[in-house]
Parts: sequence; structure tokens; C-alpha cells
Amino acid sequence: MLSGQCWAAGEFVVGAGVEGDSADGIAAAVFGDLAVGDDTWLAASIARSEFEVNIRDTVSTWYGDIGLDHKFGPIGIRVGGAYWGDNNLLDSLDGRFSVYGRSESAYLSLNYEYRDFELELPPVDFFPRREARFHAHGYGLSGRVALTDSIGIHAGGIKYDYSVDLRLDTNRAIVNFLSVTRLSLINSLVDYRVNAGIGFDIGSSNLEFDVAQWEGAVAGSRTNSYSVRYLMPMGNRSDIEIGVGYDDSENYGDVTILSVYLYFYGGN
Repeated sequence: MLSGQCWAAGEFVVGAGVEGDSADGIAAAVFGDLAVGDDTWLAASIARSEFEVNIRDTVSTWYGDIGLDHKFGPIGIRVGGAYWGDNNLLDSLDGRFSVYGRSESAYLSLNYEYRDFELELPPVDFFPRREARFHAHGYGLSGRVALTDSIGIHAGGIKYDYSVDLRLDTNRAIVNFLSVTRLSLINSLVDYRVNAGIGFDIGSSNLEFDVAQWEGAVAGSRTNSYSVRYLMPMGNRSDIEIGVGYDDSENYGDVTILSVYLYFYGGN
């Protein structure tokens, strides 16, 4: 999300991108931010991903998100909602709320998420089809600090509390039925996510390094993720960002990721 930047009313950014990995997963997204006032921003995005699993040839998921950001001087609030998943397997309706503080060199946000899940497990081995509804509360913190005019660091994390104990089902066929890539549905069910990174402005371009870790709520398996992204201008009002990543997962193994995103800026 690009919301919260210093834009004038009517200015906007729209973007699109694609991400693929070595496990044959692929995702595409379009998104945009619009300044509806000097202190208010509207953001929306939609994405689709596909990956192959053993229980069917291809699983397709949809993601849709809308959010509103309003700043009251140095303090702001952000609210949003989202849908994510495959309604024949696992999907969720999410709500988010954040309160943040911002200065010229620092940003700190307190974040809350509510996720309402519906899970339909297909027949696997001797286990019949099963359905479950459950929810989760997520509490997190994120922030960034400008160390110099051209170097900044950022970090964040969130911890989820589920209404059911997802680790009661330890059958490996169930645990693995959707776990083949970072795009897998089961990667939406995590105990926690943490990330940190550093960015460097190089003229009109930006180079960013990130590390992240998350732990699955079903099997307790951990994934360590590393990525580098390079953002550079294509013209006066457009940028391109190229990213390369690597996941080391106890669940789905080693996966490499390549992404390309385009950004277009308009307005006053």
C-alpha cells in the first residue's frame, strides 16, 4: 500500500505486477491509491494466483482489498477489509484497523486484524471430507526509520490467536494437501509473521533488502524468506520494480521467486 504519502487531492498511483516461483506458482495483481483529500487516501487491489497440488490439477485463489487512510496531523488511522482464498477449499473475510504516528524521519503503526475462515478439507487417504469455520485475532506492530537522507530501515510483525487449535490435526497428508509454494493456501494460516529490511536511495532509484519468517499454525513449520527489490524510473511518471526472492521452508522446501511490478502516477 502506498497510502499515507504526502499527496494532494486528486493525485493517484495505479500499478500491476506478476510473480512466479520455481514451484510453478504464479500470481498477478492490479492496485491503486487515490488521494480523495489532502489528508485522506483510498486504496484498493485485486489479485489472482494459481498453483498445482496433488488433490487437483490447479488451485486458483482470489484476493480483493479496499482500505481508507486518514491523517490527523502526526496521527492517523487506517481501516480496511479483504477477501482471500478459494471458496471450495479455504477462504477468509478479513477486517483491519491501524493507528499510526508519523514524523519526517519515523513511522510507527499499531495493527489489528480479524480473520473469519471457512475450511473444506477434501477426502484424503481414509479421512472423509470435513468442513470447519473458525476465526483469528491478529495483533501487530510495524515501523520504519530514516537513518540518513538516503538510507532507511523497517520492521514489523504480527501474532495470531485462533479460535480453534489447528495443530490437533497432525496427519501429514492433511498438512501438506495445499503446501507446495509460498502462494499455497495453508500459508494464510500462520502463528506469526515477522520481517525486517533496509533500503537505499540511489539517485532516483531504490534498492531494498528484506528478510522474513513465518510459522505455520497447522504444523508449526517455519519458513525463512529473503528478497531483494530494485525500483527505478521508466519515465517522468512511471516506475518499474524487479524483485528476486528465496524461501527456505520446512514444509515446501526451497523455492525461488521472481516478480515484476509497474507503477504509474497521475493527477495534479
